[in-house]
Amino acid sequence: MDAVAVRADVHRTTVYRRWGDVGGLLADVLDAAGDDDWQPPDTGSPEGDLTALNQEIQSALTAEPTIVAALIAASFRSEQAAHARQRLWEDRYARCELIVSRAVRRGELAPRIDARRLLITATAPLYHHLVLLRTPPDPRLPGDAARTAALAAAAGALATTAPRCPTHASGPLCGGDCP
Repeated sequence: MDAVAVRADVHRTTVYRRWGDVGGLLADVLDAAGDDDWQPPDTGSPEGDLTALNQEIQSALTAEPTIVAALIAASFRSEQAAHARQRLWEDRYARCELIVSRAVRRGELAPRIDARRLLITATAPLYHHLVLLRTPPDPRLPGDAARTAALAAAAGALATTAPRCPTHASGPLCGGDCP
């Protein structure tokens, strides 16, 4: 909070009055991160899209200063920040469902692929290696993790138990009201 006050050139009581505590500040930062027009990459294939997404994630997690990793870690110390972190992840997962719906439309993935499971399968190795183990970035990791997830999805390992709408990959069948 003191560093924010110094950076903003205001007294620290101004910062505390605005956010109350670090959790309030983190919640605003996380909420602001979702107020953008970011869309998942469109390379023309699910593996390519997941690789490009993973490259973005690896870049964000290894950038200096390590803001993303610090935000993730700090958000576990505040209920308010944890709720904001959850909202951000829900937003990002919803946006990334487009990767699956495009692949389903192109016939590359079956309509019953669970978009969230595919995204978690593709991205989890990056968070595991870079945040949990704090290993140096591996330029092969984004592609390797994406390839593994895409192969698992193509083999049906990430299918849902309920039929999914091919247009809205994450939701159940729409009842015919989608294009």
